[in-house]
Amino acid sequence: MTIDNNTRALEQDIVTDFSSRMTYGTYLDLDTLLSAQHPRTRPEHHDELLFIIQHQTTELWLKLVLHETRAARAAFDADDIGMALKCVARVKHIQKTLTEQWSVLATMTPTEYAQFRHVLGNASGFQSYQYRAVEFILGNKNAAILPVFASDPVAHEELDALLHEPSLYDAFWRHLSRIGLDVPSSILNRDVTKAHVLDPALLPLAKSIYQAPHEHWAVYEAFEELVDLEENFQLWRFRHMRTVLRTIGMKSGTGGSSGVGFLQRALGLTFFPELFAVRTETI
Repeated sequence: MTIDNNTRALEQDIVTDFSSRMTYGTYLDLDTLLSAQHPRTRPEHHDELLFIIQHQTTELWLKLVLHETRAARAAFDADDIGMALKCVARVKHIQKTLTEQWSVLATMTPTEYAQFRHVLGNASGFQSYQYRAVEFILGNKNAAILPVFASDPVAHEELDALLHEPSLYDAFWRHLSRIGLDVPSSILNRDVTKAHVLDPALLPLAKSIYQAPHEHWAVYEAFEELVDLEENFQLWRFRHMRTVLRTIGMKSGTGGSSGVGFLQRALGLTFFPELFAVRTETI
């Protein structure tokens, strides 16, 4: 196809009069979105905008992760495993995007970050309530984090609600129980305000699914989708830790944590331990 003068002509039906029509910018509220970056350095440091947008876009993706994970949990509650896995599949793609985003932030050198890090004060990603909400809804709950959000009633209320609600993993096992699988009572009646920990009583059921996948194909597929979900989360955590290491080394975090050491210990946290432990069994 040849384009004259390297200029593409507008098609006749393309709308150009928006005096009484909604525009792209209006629908997306771009005036608000694009005016939400407020660098604190004076004069403004070139790389502070990168730092702000990196974290703001992460929060937007986390909002969608929560939206989809809540929908997946509701689908399990409704015994609609197909819809639940559709939502989980979307979350997995979002996770890949989130992990790749670290490469953008990693273009900022230690020297560049040090030139404006002081303006953050004690602001830290540790205080991301949406990140904590994702951890909670996936099953890694920790009530000790709630005081961090005491000054933010909306965030505190959301986290407290998720703390007391069944996680996605709880909803999944309850779904399996309702369709007739032998889910142990220790799982069905567990204290949902606590982090899910490995329950060996679940391993026989998980093992039986892996030994005869065609008898319960949807469950078998769900096992693997959830494993993907946790693995993606751990890759994000690892990339986060490595980006922090290359940027500030072993310095303490702005929020008061030990920094890289604290992030390394997060790699030991798990959401769906039985789905990994069963791999050690003879399948």
